[in-house]
Order: sequence, then C-alpha cells, then structure tokens
Amino acid sequence: MDVSRALARQSLLVAVVAAVVDSAQLVLCGAFGAAPLAASLLAAGFIAADLSLAAAPTTRSVVVTALAQVAVKFAAALFVHHHGGTTRVSDIGFLVAGYRAGAWLNGTASVATVLVLALGAGITNVAATESLSRNWRLLLVMVGAGFVPWLVGRYTTARGAYIAELEQRERLRRQEQRAALDRALSEERAAIARDLHDVISHHVSAIGIHAGVARIALSRTDAEAATRSLTAVESSSRSAMVDLRRQLDLLHGRDEDGQRQPGLADIDELIERVRAAGLEVRVEISGEPPVLPGSLDIMLYRVVQEILTNALRHGRDPARLEIGYRPTRVEIRETNPIATAPALDAGVRRGLDGIRRRVELFGGTIDSGPDRAGSHWEIMVSVPIGAA
Repeated sequence: MDVSRALARQSLLVAVVAAVVDSAQLVLCGAFGAAPLAASLLAAGFIAADLSLAAAPTTRSVVVTALAQVAVKFAAALFVHHHGGTTRVSDIGFLVAGYRAGAWLNGTASVATVLVLALGAGITNVAATESLSRNWRLLLVMVGAGFVPWLVGRYTTARGAYIAELEQRERLRRQEQRAALDRALSEERAAIARDLHDVISHHVSAIGIHAGVARIALSRTDAEAATRSLTAVESSSRSAMVDLRRQLDLLHGRDEDGQRQPGLADIDELIERVRAAGLEVRVEISGEPPVLPGSLDIMLYRVVQEILTNALRHGRDPARLEIGYRPTRVEIRETNPIATAPALDAGVRRGLDGIRRRVELFGGTIDSGPDRAGSHWEIMVSVPIGAA
C-alpha cells in the first residue's frame, strides 16, 4: 500500500512538472503576445494532456494520454507555423507519454501507441519547420526520436522483471535452505533420539536384570550373589552416566576426551557388560578390521548394542554374534534362542526400527525375524564400508 501511494505521488509530480515546463515554454516563445486567446487554449490543452500523465497505469489511460500528447503537439506546431514562430515545439509530456507506453503496455497496444507517437513527432515537426520537409534524413531522425523514450520504458520494464526474477530465485533458494536445515535438524533429532534409546535401554535393561537377581539372592540369603548383582548394577549405572555424558557433550559441541561416542573398538567392553548382565554371548570375528569413518564406526557400535540389548531382554543363552570384515562391507549376524513369544512388543519394534534407519542411512541392508523352526531369532546387517 505504501509503495502504491509513493508511485501515485511520483506520477502526479511528473505530471505537474511536465505541465509547468510545457506551459512555461509556450509563454517564453511569445505565443501570448501573438495570439492570446489561441495561446490560452493551447496552454490549457498542454496542461490537461500533461496532468493526464498522473492517471492510473491502465491500457486505456496510457493510450488516451499518448493521443492527447500527439494532438496538443500537433496543435502547437500549427500555431507556431501560422504565427511565424521559430521556437521548437515543447515535448516534455510527449516524451513521458512515450516512456509510459513502453513501460506499462505490452504487445499490440504498446507497438501501436509508439507508432502513433513516432508518426506524430514527424508530422508535427514538419508542420512547424518547413525545412524538414526538404530534408528527409532529418525527418527520419525526428521520427526515430519518438522511439527513444519507448525503448527506455521497455528496458526499464525488462530490467525490473529481471530483478524481480532474481529476487524470486533468491527467495526460493532461501526457502530451500531453510527446508534443508529443517530436514537436517529433524534427522539430527531422530539420530539423537535413537542414540538415547540405545544407551538407556541397554543399561536400564542390565540394571533391571541385576536388580532382580539381587532381590532373589537376598530372599535366599545368598550374600555373595547379591553382592555380585549389586556391583553389576553399580557398574551399569556408571556406564549409563558415561554414555549420557557423551550424548550431552555431542549436543553441546564438546569433545574434551577426544572420543565423544564409542566405536567397534569398544565391542569387547560392551560384550562383557552383556555377559555380566546374564546373557552368554559367543563372538566370532573374521577378516581384518579396516579403518572406518567415524560416523560409520559409531553407527555399527550402536547397532550391535541394540541387537544385544534385544537378545538380553527377549532371548535365551547362548547368543551368537558374528562380525565379518569384508573387502567392501561389514557384516553383522546375531542369533539367539527365543525366550518369549515371537510377537514383537513396542520396545522391540522401536529398537528394530532404529537399527533399520541407521543402517539404511549408510546404504546398508537389514534382515531380521525367526528362523524356519521358529526357535531362534536371527538378524543380519550388511553395510558398505565406503558409504560414509
């Protein structure tokens, strides 16, 4: 709204200035001294035609204004020719009308209007100056001059459209950047949620199992077994706090100890904690461990952690974990007897979904489910080494 009012004020200012300049030029040429009545009528025509330049930029108003400028210009040329004047016919409003036709009109209306203006410029100058009728080159120059303001208007419009297109592209680029940032933040939140789920579910599951063993041992007055279980609870609690601190350091961008999260090099420690929680785990590692990208190394550790946590909560001894380092892939396979019904509860589904999202993010595959006999649960993960 403010822009529209500003443009309207500027159009009115241009119209008033054109009317003043054209009228002043008519006065200075001595027209009122030669024929006061005719000069007054001519001045009124100039003022009316120039003030019409302040009209709203519609096709009709632009065309009518252009025709009015041609008419008053031709009338002024006849006046100068009839009274023997030699002063050049005023054309300030005429030039502005040509600019408006180029800037505000399109297609046939724009071309037709500029042709009328150019033809009018030629005829009025011939009528005002007889020498032009004998010099066709000068006449062509005068006709061509009628196209100049129109071309300036076309250029201004094209430039404005180009700038608007650049601004639109910039807005789209910023929107795409914001969308990409939102997606990245969403993916990061999902990754953090998966990490927290893995850390908490693993350690809390171990704590719950040890607490149950301790309760049973205390009811049987088996102090030694209760002590071992309570010691394991203490150890699992400390490990949970360490992992949670790593997650918080990751969120705050701190890396004080040089290792914010564990990797496959910490698998032995993880397996010992699972064994201490009561699940017998048999491990088989084949191939030479390669140097893995940090993100892939962390992901594989979290996958093994979630697999063993599910086996601890829902499986029976013994669990068999196989890690194979191939030339282009890392393969992880785990099997364990099923202790409960094979129907998946919400916790298992959430864990498997988390594993699947992690693996697919790195271009890997996952296959899980009961074996053919329905007595063992099996999960197979394969991830390309170059995925990260």
